Amino acid sequence: MNKKDFLKRAPMGWNSYDYYDTKVTEAQIKTNTDFMSNYLKEFGYEYIVVDIEWYSNDAGSRRQDYQYIPFGDDEMDEFGRLQPSPTRFPSSANGGGFKKLAEYVHSKGLKFGIHIMRGIPRQAAHDRCKIHGSEYTADIAADAWSICGWNPDMYGVRNNEAGQAYYDDLIAMYADWGVDFIKCDDICDSFLYPDSGRIRFSGYEETKMIHRAIEKCGRNIVLSLSPGPAHVDRAFFYEENANMWRITDDFWDDWRLLKEMFYRCESWNKRTSRGNYPDCDMLPIGWLGYGFGHERRSNFNPDELRTMMSLWCMFGSPLMIGGELTKMTSEDLQFLINKQLLKLMDGQHYGEQLIRTDDEAIWKNTDEKRTEVYIAMFNTGDEEREISLALDKISEMEILGKATSVTDVWEGGSSDFSFEDCNTLKASIAPHGVKVYRIG
Repeated sequence: MNKKDFLKRAPMGWNSYDYYDTKVTEAQIKTNTDFMSNYLKEFGYEYIVVDIEWYSNDAGSRRQDYQYIPFGDDEMDEFGRLQPSPTRFPSSANGGGFKKLAEYVHSKGLKFGIHIMRGIPRQAAHDRCKIHGSEYTADIAADAWSICGWNPDMYGVRNNEAGQAYYDDLIAMYADWGVDFIKCDDICDSFLYPDSGRIRFSGYEETKMIHRAIEKCGRNIVLSLSPGPAHVDRAFFYEENANMWRITDDFWDDWRLLKEMFYRCESWNKRTSRGNYPDCDMLPIGWLGYGFGHERRSNFNPDELRTMMSLWCMFGSPLMIGGELTKMTSEDLQFLINKQLLKLMDGQHYGEQLIRTDDEAIWKNTDEKRTEVYIAMFNTGDEEREISLALDKISEMEILGKATSVTDVWEGGSSDFSFEDCNTLKASIAPHGVKVYRIG
């Protein structure tokens, strides 16, 4: 099935990394699954993603020295395929993989995802493990020159028959487990892996191999590429071979990174389409950092959280929550469940930047049927300022001519609207804050 046929809107869900780092367990995945099912599913959140190092038996045991332990105690089967650590994921014992955990997530009406590193385990290549279902061994598939600069677990995979056989078998195993979402790491910012010189097969080649394997596996699986920044001059490549691709390196709760995201969204302006979603990365809301050894509340203040959610939705980025769900307060949840704003995530709304300076940005978002238009006015400066937009400068004149009300998306409440009487939107906005209006 074509990837655009099954993925009709940007994915929304939760990822374990921002809170648990490499240390998440099966029990913790289940408690977050329960929370999403009970409190977030009705708003469109549906993916539960187990992030990095789920195969590591000793993850986090040397965190003062390494995030990813060199030559660590990793769980791997006879065919060189990494398996969930049974000490952290007990239901994976005896070759069960993630089947039972995926079944649990599915039983809650949600979808199950995992993180993987680009490549083949180095240990599998050293041991010359047989590639399941083929005549090849892992050393023939592995490219020892192609290595990750920050995680020591993998070699790259050669673009040869052995390499494709490895990815075909790996993705088939994930499909058998019930995986709905794969976040593939060390692959998106592939200028790190040039197409010439000692590294012969770049991350771009491996992206195509994984995409081919997904097409063969018989299951609808979302392919998300990280880390970024993805390269906008390769946009058509990403659109052909993936569903999501990171337009930034890891995003955290730092205003400087959030302000920079306006530039990144400008670079990818109007590149969102059905099945294709440039990704602004996870939403650092609530409690973060437990697995990193410094559990803390998000540094973003309420204005910055509204700005983040508004930009992600106006732009059309996937919404993957990074904070621990079970510790969300009612105040935290209010940023995540604004129905008026989340309407933009229905797969039928598309955003466009109108203005950006160092101190302000203005975005619009319109539905396919052209019945409503959203306007978001962002104050990216450090002082309160008045921002205005002359409505006759935008192209939705037929919508404005029929509109009867204007709604303040964050503050609530609506008022009568007539374009003849009100042709300029104007608001005083707090520093790092936003106003979002729906006109329809």
